[in-house]
Formats: sequence, structure tokens, C-alpha cells
Amino acid sequence: MRRLITTLAILLVVVVAGMTALVLLVNPNDFRTYMVHQVEQRSGYRLQVNGDLRWHVWPQLSILAGRMSLTAPGASQPLVTAENMRLDVNLWPLLSHQLSVSQVMLKNAIIRVTPDSDAQKPTGSPVGPRDTEPTTSSNGWSFDIGKLRLADSLLIWQQQGGDEYNFRDFNLSLNQDASKQASIDLSTRVSRNQRNFTVSLKGQFDAAQYPHRLSGRIDALDYTLDGANLPTQGIKGTLSGEGEWNSDRQQFALNKLQLSANDSSLDGSAEGSLMLPQRLDLKLHATALNLDNLMVSAPATDSSAAQHATVIRTPVIAEPRERDNSDSPLNMMDLALNLTADQAVWRGLTLSQLQLTASNQEGLMTLSQLQGKLGDGQFSIPGTVDIRHPITTVTLQPELQQVAIAPLLKAFALPEVLQGTVSLQGDLSGSGLSIDDAKQKWQGSAELTATNLQLAQLNLQQMVSRAVARVSNRLSNDEGEDQSIQQLSGRISLNKGVVTLPDLQGGSNHLAVQSQGNINLLTRQLDVTINMMLRGWKGDEKLAAVMNEQTIPLRMYGPWDNLQYSLPVDQVLRQQLQSEAKNRLEQWLDRQQSSQKKP
Repeated sequence: MRRLITTLAILLVVVVAGMTALVLLVNPNDFRTYMVHQVEQRSGYRLQVNGDLRWHVWPQLSILAGRMSLTAPGASQPLVTAENMRLDVNLWPLLSHQLSVSQVMLKNAIIRVTPDSDAQKPTGSPVGPRDTEPTTSSNGWSFDIGKLRLADSLLIWQQQGGDEYNFRDFNLSLNQDASKQASIDLSTRVSRNQRNFTVSLKGQFDAAQYPHRLSGRIDALDYTLDGANLPTQGIKGTLSGEGEWNSDRQQFALNKLQLSANDSSLDGSAEGSLMLPQRLDLKLHATALNLDNLMVSAPATDSSAAQHATVIRTPVIAEPRERDNSDSPLNMMDLALNLTADQAVWRGLTLSQLQLTASNQEGLMTLSQLQGKLGDGQFSIPGTVDIRHPITTVTLQPELQQVAIAPLLKAFALPEVLQGTVSLQGDLSGSGLSIDDAKQKWQGSAELTATNLQLAQLNLQQMVSRAVARVSNRLSNDEGEDQSIQQLSGRISLNKGVVTLPDLQGGSNHLAVQSQGNINLLTRQLDVTINMMLRGWKGDEKLAAVMNEQTIPLRMYGPWDNLQYSLPVDQVLRQQLQSEAKNRLEQWLDRQQSSQKKP
């Protein structure tokens, strides 16, 4: 045991003595010219290292450097700058006159991926074939990097003519083997327009053909997005899949995508190009898609109202600048979207078998298919959306079949005064995409048919029967259990917030109805008259016969929260009684005159 300990001690002394001798005998500054030359020969980039290089022995044999920069040929700004650089080197290759760098470590670095940092060809230079693989230096040295670390750095990304994005707290760990199979671990955050986006990524990729081609797999990508014009709880989720990037053609492809966003879950594929005009082709399938948890415009529920009450409004000084359609990336993009969803939620409406097929050509979006099921009914809303001009214009051709009315009224923040189902076919157009825009700036018309209509807490037959009973005891009517209007059909129109009902007709077995009037969505007022003809009167035969053919108007008017009703049954009945009395008087006079003429 004592001999083993002695042997290990001797070995340790030899190693320490060797490393000490190496540090004393080898000057790391001798590698400066070699590293600069190798980088420029292999890539064309210019490496600049300021200050003296020095050894760092423990816990890893390293070369420490001061400020460094890496600049592409002809670029006006460096691609990479850093205040500190550490090169972890392998010990044994140094003994055979080789520099083997196992890891490059940069701290507080600035990486610029911008037009100013891109390589620029000299003016008038000939276009030749792709550069051949670099040859090794003849002086016997080799240069190999297997690991790259970036800590607490900044990535500046900008496309030609586009906005600049600053990715802060940029941390990167990159490991690759001899065959260029690499693993990556990345985390960063970006803030823009009062929105914060954080992301962390772990994956594998094949860099054998880099920089011309890069392929790999995303094992896990966790993200969080919060801030202005986003849901209170933000948007968070994960992403995984496989991808490929072609740098020469600026094309990418993503397959086997698995995406979650809050309580929504999607899978599918994507492919496109970053060359102008940019192109994106998405094919997605969602098992669950809750748009209300992804959009700030979703209607507030009773539970969410209390949450919004505690939200502190952002100071005016922090408000983002006003944006218009010229800021939209869709103006420079060709987009094709094919989305199917088993279940979806939009403004409280539960949709099933949702199918969306849409395309965008530099700002002109075409909804060739937007259809699905809504409860026991179906809907289809094809149309176009044009954002090529400062004001968004919309044209839609909605078609509904047997859709419940009450959920629709709630979704569009309208009074839930009607129950039943509706079928319609319409043509709408206007400016803006929000619900408020639809209420204020859209116009159009539709043919509709409503079935099994019921006015909330209002029985028309009962109202008329009781009003007649209060005026006269000579008539009665069985109220019956059926309080609904079996069918009502006609044409309605919308003009900048005013819904006009020119002539809706229908009824049930004992009730004929004709409605007309208007509803003002902006002032939240209405003035609608329902002309009713109630059948089944009993009592005085002559008066009952007249009332069975008599129209009784019910007028509803005023603000939604305080509706007024007018049901002039007494006037109608009084007119009928006066008319009946007049007729009977005329008949009596005729009889008297006839009797006087007889001898």
C-alpha cells in the first residue's frame, strides 16, 4: 500500500513539474500569429486579439486573452466581439508541437448577425465556383475546436431592410465530435414593443455541411411570451421536432412538430424561405385549440373580471408607438396555412371539426375555407382580408346552418334576449378585424331563417291574452304550453352598427308574426315592432272572428338595459267594439226603416 501511494505521489509530482515546465518554457503569445493566420485561411474572417495571452493552469489548462473580435471579409462591423476569451487546450498535443483547442469560452460577448456584419464581396469581383476545402498548414500545426461556450452575451439579429432584434442574456453551450455531430443548449430573452419573450432550447444537429446546410432535432424548446396586448397569464408552452436549414437558398423545413401553447396542443410541419418575398407553408393539426387563452380580445368571464380589476394600467410613457399595416410582416410574405382542429374555443364558442385553408400574397389574405361545427349546427365563412393599405378591408360570405342563437349573442357581446336556432347566408364587407370594427364599420345583408324562437322571459301569446282579458270579459284564449315562434324568415341588413329588420315574417300554429324595425349596436338601443295575429279566441262569436284576423302590435324600444314595451290591446279592442256597436246600430236602424215602410 505504501508503494502504491509513493508511486501515485511520484506521478503527481511529474505531472505538476511537466505542466510547470511547459508553462515556463512555452509562451502562449507565440500562438497569436498562428491562430490569426489559421482563422483567416480557413474562413476568410479576420481574428484580432488584444493584450497579452497568458496561461491558466487550474482546473483546466487554458489560454486567457483580453478583448477579441472576429470580422467577416469586407464587413463594416465585427461578427463577434468579447471582453474576455478563454481557450481550453489539450496538454499532450502541446508536447508534439500541436495546438488542440478543446473549448472556446466567451463572456459578455456581442454577436452581430446583421447586414453590416455580413461578408461583402469587393466591387467588380468575378463570381467563381464555391471555395474548395481549406488545406492544412505546412508548419505542422493543427487547429480543432470541439466545444463553444457563450455566457451572458448579446445577439443582435437583423435582416436586410428589417427591424433589429436584441437577444439578451444569451447563453450557449455547443459540443461537437469529429464527425460534426453536435449538441446544443441555448437560452435567451428578447423584449420588444412591451412584450417579453424567453426561450430555452436543447437539441442535436448535424454540422458536417455547415455553413451551407444544417439539419437537426429539437428535443425540447420551452418558451414564455407576455406583455402588452397579450393574455394576462401570458403564453407559454413547449416545441419539439426535426428541422433542416439550407443557407445557400435561405430555406428551412420543420417536420414532426409538436407544439403546446397554454392549453392548446398542435402537431404538423412547416417549410419556407427567408429570401424576399418570404415564404411560409404551414400544415397543422390541433387536438385542442383554445383561442380565448391565446388572444387578449376574448370576452371576459365572471372569474376573469375579478382578475382584470387588479391589473395596474401601464404608464402612458410606456405605451408602444401606434402601428399600422405597414408594420405587418405579412406584407413581405407569401403564406399558405392548412389547419384542422378536433376541438376549438373562440369567444366562448365550442367549435368542432374546424378546417381552415388560407393563403396570403404580400398582404392579400384569402380564406378559401373556414368551416366547422358549432354545437348541433354548421358554419362556413370564406372571404378575403386585405392589409396592403393603411386600413384593413374585409369581405366575408358567412353561411350558418341550424346554429344556436344564444351562444352567438354572448360571443358578440349582444343581449341574450333570444333563444332558438338560425340559418343564414350573407355578404359582409368593411374595415377592421375586431368585433368592435364589425359593429361600427361593417355593412352587408343576409337572408335568414330562425326556428323555435323564444324571447327571454317574454311569452307573446300570454301577454296578448292577459291584455285582452283586462279590457273585456267577452273573449278568452288558451295560452298553451308552446311559447315559441316556430319559424321566422326574411332579410336583414347591417350598416355601420345599425341592424335593420325590414320585414321578417313567420309564426306558429296559433300565432302569425311580422317584425320590422332597427337595432343600433353602437348606442345599444332598439326600436322593433312585432305585429302579431293570435288565433284561437273564444267567447263572443262575432268579436272572436274579428280578433282572429286582427293584428296587434308589440313595440319594444329604448336602451337594452331598460327596454320599454307598448302593447295597445285596449285601443285595438276598443276600436273593434266601437266598430261592432256601430254596425249593430246601423243594422237596427235599417230594420226600423224597413218596418216603417211596411203598410
